[in-house]
Amino acid sequence: MKRIYMNNCLTTKPDPAVIEAMMPYLTEKYYLPEHFISTGTQLEEDIAAFKHIVAASMGAEDEEIHFTSGGTSANNLAIKGYLSANAAKGTHIICSVVDYPDILTNAAFFEDSGFDVTYLSADAEGVINLQELEAAIRPETILMMTTLVNHTIGTIQPLARIREILNQADHAIALHVDAGQAYGKLPIDVHANGIDMMSVSGHKIHGPKGVGALYVRKGIILGPVKHGINRMDKLETGATSTAAIAGFAKAVELIFADFEKNNAYLRELTGYLLERIQTTIPHTMLNSPADPSRRAPHNINISMDYIEGEAIMMMMDYHGITIATGSACFSEGLNPNYVLMAIGRTHVQSHGSLKFTLSKFNTREEIDFLVEKLAEVVIELRKRSPLYNEE
Repeated sequence: MKRIYMNNCLTTKPDPAVIEAMMPYLTEKYYLPEHFISTGTQLEEDIAAFKHIVAASMGAEDEEIHFTSGGTSANNLAIKGYLSANAAKGTHIICSVVDYPDILTNAAFFEDSGFDVTYLSADAEGVINLQELEAAIRPETILMMTTLVNHTIGTIQPLARIREILNQADHAIALHVDAGQAYGKLPIDVHANGIDMMSVSGHKIHGPKGVGALYVRKGIILGPVKHGINRMDKLETGATSTAAIAGFAKAVELIFADFEKNNAYLRELTGYLLERIQTTIPHTMLNSPADPSRRAPHNINISMDYIEGEAIMMMMDYHGITIATGSACFSEGLNPNYVLMAIGRTHVQSHGSLKFTLSKFNTREEIDFLVEKLAEVVIELRKRSPLYNEE
């Protein structure tokens, strides 16, 4: 039986055209870009073309794009690079309690290093508290970090309003955006939105693993985070995979060639999934924003009352269906999901949460089969649950 994969928040299936685009750089063009020789010049021209594709997708200039070994590397290059280069201007950072772990672990690192960090709260739908943001700004504030689309519940943060608030300060405050779950799902114009740095990942958009990109607005100074030979980029030193970059660029090209159609299809699928679950399975709670326009088109998070999400996930896996419970980055542990707890869910609701993240390769037929099996699993587990009373 073909596996039904609905954990596309974690990673996505590479598009066949992506694999095809990578092959020449694994078999024939395996060399690195070098000056003065034909092979190196050709690679330099290819990489410049790939950079242009990525830049055009987000309204950036080509020289503002830096290829990295992934989204996490991009986040670290941006955050550590900016704070190390600009600490003389101030040592206060702002982020939120619902941000992606890359942001939170960097915030904790700098907090331990003597920086002051303000953690904004979030409402019941995961939107950060903008009043707290306004109140948090002070003369030594130099960086605001945010996760554009929440990795657990799909909430879209009000980026334009965040930038407006930062601009009210009488000094420059840089805005770093983790767009790992937003890129390819939402239209993003870095200049129109006043973004100073933004990280994206290849394997979240049907590209290969091990590649991403960091946008750095012209004029922003980053200190070196990785030291070594400048093979391809001064920020990501060493040899980045040209094949991976080629695959990433092809994935970007495919996604943005028919952007509206791709995302309308995802919205239709997630809407259908939500409607089927809510009409088929009683005692459920939607954790994602109820208004589809306020959540990413691929993400639906639902709590199943009285039962554990881990048990549901494992039983669905037995039926050949891959879903997630809580945050994919923390699913190995049994602690309640920190995002769900931050938006007011109980321990029971957090433990009973399921995350469905869909892609262009999913179908309505797969959703019908998933809901059929999910209903069976939920009935079986509720029979065993001491929390459930059928009356």
